[in-house]
Order: sequence, then structure tokens, then C-alpha cells
Amino acid sequence: MSKPDELLVDLAALVESGQSNQMSLTVVTGGAVITGRLAPEAVWRQRVSEVLTDSARLGEFAAIFTSTTPREGPPTHLHFHVARILQGTVGIPETGGMYRVSIADVSAWTMGDFSYSDH
Repeated sequence: MSKPDELLVDLAALVESGQSNQMSLTVVTGGAVITGRLAPEAVWRQRVSEVLTDSARLGEFAAIFTSTTPREGPPTHLHFHVARILQGTVGIPETGGMYRVSIADVSAWTMGDFSYSDH
């Protein structure tokens, strides 16, 4: 999108203000379909930092995600927690991942997450 969808920006702002990760959303961005729950950026950053800290090879990158400066203005990104990229009948990764998507790059979206089945 050349101009971010105002309704999606408002939704992201509401998630940010509520510090909740219960809002399910599915977006299309760059041809990929991502489905999962939105999280406030601070919560998302904390979780990514924890995962990196637990990694023997990637621990040094954890600090990047814990140093946050409050941003002014409306949100510019969606932060997905327990999310999957849908490809055919498969969700990647199976356990869910942490994705950051630019709101300006979302071409379509819907409330809720899509389930998938490998049967």
C-alpha cells in the first residue's frame, strides 16, 4: 500500500495501548499470507530477546531487542506472536514464529487467524 490502511493502523494502536497479545489477524504482504496473534511491540521485542538469549550462537543479538525507545506517532509495524506463514495446507513454522510486518506493505487483511491442516 502506498498509504497505510488507517483502520489497520488504528487496530495496531489499540493492541499497543492494551499490552495484549490476544488479537488474531491474517495479512497478505509481499505475496505471503501470515496469520497469528498481534502483540505490542515491547512484548514482541521481549520475547525475541528471550529466544536469542537462550541461543548459544545468537545470544549476542538479544540486547538489540531489549533497548527500546518509545516511539511517537502511530504504529508503523505489526508484531506477530505465535504466527505462521501459510503455504498451501502447511503453516510454517509448525510451532509459530515471531514476525514483524510493515503496515505499509500489507495489501489485504482480515480479522482472525486461519487454521491449516496437513491431512
